[in-house]
Parts: sequence; C-alpha cells; structure tokens
Amino acid sequence: MVEPFCGGLAMALGLMPTRAVLNDANPHLVNFYRWLQKGFRVDWPMLNDETAFYEGRERFNAILSSGRANTREAAGLFYYLNRTGYNGLCRFNSRGQFNVPFGRYKTINYTTDFSAYKEILSSWAFTVGDVSDLAFDPDDFIYADPPYDVDFTQYAQGGFTWEDQERTAELLSRHRGPVVLVNQATARIKSLYKSLGFRIRELDAPRRISCNGDRSPAREVIATKNA
Repeated sequence: MVEPFCGGLAMALGLMPTRAVLNDANPHLVNFYRWLQKGFRVDWPMLNDETAFYEGRERFNAILSSGRANTREAAGLFYYLNRTGYNGLCRFNSRGQFNVPFGRYKTINYTTDFSAYKEILSSWAFTVGDVSDLAFDPDDFIYADPPYDVDFTQYAQGGFTWEDQERTAELLSRHRGPVVLVNQATARIKSLYKSLGFRIRELDAPRRISCNGDRSPAREVIATKNA
C-alpha cells in the first residue's frame, strides 16, 4: 500500500531493522510516514472520481499554502492524490503546488487503516533534507534510491538535477560502510557509478510510475560498494 511512494521504505520493511533513518527530499511523503507511526487511519470517503480528485487537489494545495503541510488531513490527501492521480506521478510545480492530473484507473483499492505500521515504525526516524545533511556512522548500511535519471525531475519542489545525481553518488562513494545505490540504467549513470568504484548489476524492474503510461519493464542498475 505504501510501495508507490518510496522504494526505501519497502526495502526497510523487508529488512526490518530495529533502528532506521529514512530521509527524503519530499516533505509530504515524510509527513505521511510520520502519521503512519501514530496509527494513521483515513476516516473520509476516497473516490475514484474526477470531480472528487480535483476538489481534493485544491484542498491539499490550500492546506500547503496555509502552512499546515504537517497535518493529518494533509497526509490523508497526499495518499489519496497519489493513489488516484495520473500514472502514479508525484509532481509539484515551482510554487510547491501538487499538479498531477486525474488518473484513468478502472478500480482503486484504497487503504483506510494503516494502524498495522504503528509498532513496526515506532523506533524509526523520518527526516526531510538533502543527503549531505545526514550524519552516518562508519559501519551504517545505506540504501539510496534517488529519482530516476530521466527528464522528469519535479518529484519535489526544487527538482533533482544531474548535478544532484553526481553529488549524491560521490558522497556515498566515500562512505566506509556498505552502500546500495539504485537508479535507472542510463549510460551516464552506469559510467558515473563505475568511475566511483561501485560494482554494478543490471536488471529489469516493474515500472509502476510513468509520465506517459508506459508499463514495460524499466532497466535498472544496482550499484554496490563495501557490500
């Protein structure tokens, strides 16, 4: 149910560590996760309906404009908009407004009760910021899932440029502990990771999010170092 939002959380749930820090550049995603820690439930009807979607989008953007982005209502609307919007996109314009259009799904299985995550996530920390702001212990295991190396970069206000891709990879390459880095297998990503001493492996991964509706498998690269 949370898989469309963040590969990092799916990975962490698979490993089930007793202690974890999950960081993301998107504050609305992190707000949703923080509410999951509280035993979050959505107590209003979520409809796969175009009128309801645009009303929800307008309400969500009004909440953001009023400085209440960390509220329970904002978390619920963020979940609803991501489940209902076009092709699973999460996109914000330069003013920080969510601007994904209505999707075209025949049916959507919405989750209203997320309370099962409360105990699992109770000892985890969720933070918002740049990877350079994080403090790592030398033996920490790092799993990094930056935005794909594609033209679409507006996952969060401010975007994620090629310079950000380079900076992230270079920072993680200096970590002394194990690192797993995942991205789209573009030629320049593979060249960058190899130049920094990562071992790379390619695989076909299911494409759940797409800007053009393409659901064919996406070629991904898994880069590892000290692992």
